[in-house]
Amino acid sequence: MKKIISFLGMAILGGMITLGGYKLLFDAPVIMERMISSPIRPLETIFSATDKTLNAAEMTTDFTVAAEKTIHAVVHVKNTAIRTQTNKMDLFFGRSNDRKYEQVGTGSGVIISADGYVVTNNHVIDGATELEITLNNKKKYQAELIGRDVANDIALLKIKADTKLDYIPFANSDGIKIGEWVLAVGNPYNLTSTVTAGIVSAKGRDLEGNRNIESFIQTDAAVNPGNSGGALVNARGELIGINTAISSETGSFIGYSFAVPSNIAKKIINDILEFGRVQEAILGILVDPSYQDEGVKVADILEKKGGLKGAGLKSGDVITKIDEVKISKFSELKGHLTAKRPGEFVKVTIERGSKVLVKTIKLTEKIAPILASSLGWELKDLSANELKDSDIKAGVMIVRDSKYGLESYIITKINDNEVKDARETAKLLNELYTSRYANNIIELLSVSGERERIRF
Repeated sequence: MKKIISFLGMAILGGMITLGGYKLLFDAPVIMERMISSPIRPLETIFSATDKTLNAAEMTTDFTVAAEKTIHAVVHVKNTAIRTQTNKMDLFFGRSNDRKYEQVGTGSGVIISADGYVVTNNHVIDGATELEITLNNKKKYQAELIGRDVANDIALLKIKADTKLDYIPFANSDGIKIGEWVLAVGNPYNLTSTVTAGIVSAKGRDLEGNRNIESFIQTDAAVNPGNSGGALVNARGELIGINTAISSETGSFIGYSFAVPSNIAKKIINDILEFGRVQEAILGILVDPSYQDEGVKVADILEKKGGLKGAGLKSGDVITKIDEVKISKFSELKGHLTAKRPGEFVKVTIERGSKVLVKTIKLTEKIAPILASSLGWELKDLSANELKDSDIKAGVMIVRDSKYGLESYIITKINDNEVKDARETAKLLNELYTSRYANNIIELLSVSGERERIRF
């Protein structure tokens, strides 16, 4: 009996030890980590918003609204040109067997009005015998060239659609900021409307080797062949530029692209529609290219016309603002003026010594020079007073001469015929220079008033 009780006691004791060990090893308390939602106290900083008018579109990186607004207003532009190929051996043997063939180029365009006006790059449509526009919904239309500006690489087309078209409204490109989000919308590699995003990397960018446009918007949004003429838009879906060029050694995008600012494009379009040509507004100054500090230094004032050209400015003045827009370099000045028209007034902020002055100046039109390029001459018409002072009834002045040193001489006759109009004189000289007749006589009046004759 004692043995049974002893075994029973040992069994109970063993069970208690086993149960205690289990509790100790396998039933330890478990600690749970949780994310507890609690009010977060904002961190106060010394920074404050610089623009309290920013709307939701500008404060977010969600570009779905901007993309939806613009993708149907960007079109595919097909340029068909008829080229002629001549076999050099045919020319050698006196045969004529020219072969005509079609050359097709493509690019993008932006619809800017519901009635079918389309803006694109001039290089997209250059040399075209036929232009075809394809909308994002695959509808195709023949396009008419309304006008173009080679210098700023902008062209205006028109299509006749049976319905009102989606279009992109213009924004003020002067108002964009470096670091602002932008979208590039176009048709790269013949793909239908494609959207890429980036930021504004620089403004007023002038490209080495480019002598015309000198005020690009630079962005890192991906732009590839076929994007030319497409839209650069802000986060609200408004047009701030026309994509024009990329910086690349391969022909494909490698980091930066460039767009003509919308203010320039809009002004060119309005000029084409109203005047049939682009009017270039100028301050009437020569700038000092050696000036390296911020601003644009005035080197000289051009000949005044009506007392307006360069009025109020002096040699040595440094232009720092135009209409409250900061001017750090010449490309920014040129870009701002390119968006203006002759006859408009601008407020010019200058530094003159230790003084800061603001001058209101009326812009004048840049007149294209009249060139007898074959002789290296730039010509101009003479005023009534200049004719009277020279004691002649008719004549045209050589204002620049790159070949013969006849600057300021007055042309009075060509082959015994009096000359009265500079443009007609330049045309005649260019024709005579390229003709087979080589015994032409030009009569001139020298600076000292002596009559001279030259033969060519």
